[in-house]
Amino acid sequence: MTDGAAIDVADDRILAKQIIRGLMVIREHLGCSLHEALEVFAARYEVLRVERPDDFVCSRDEYGVGFYS
Repeated sequence: MTDGAAIDVADDRILAKQIIRGLMVIREHLGCSLHEALEVFAARYEVLRVERPDDFVCSRDEYGVGFYS
């Protein structure tokens, strides 16, 4: 998977609230630990909230409900 494709797939997962799948894409692409993937995911989430707020399937308050890391 190319860099751009991996970012697009991770972004799609983040926007769709597919947290586990997003973390898996990031880990596979970067070859990093789960902790590092969580940091990358959180940073990319914030960028997407600014750049593409209307593309999220739920509000900021609802996003992490039910997900425990």
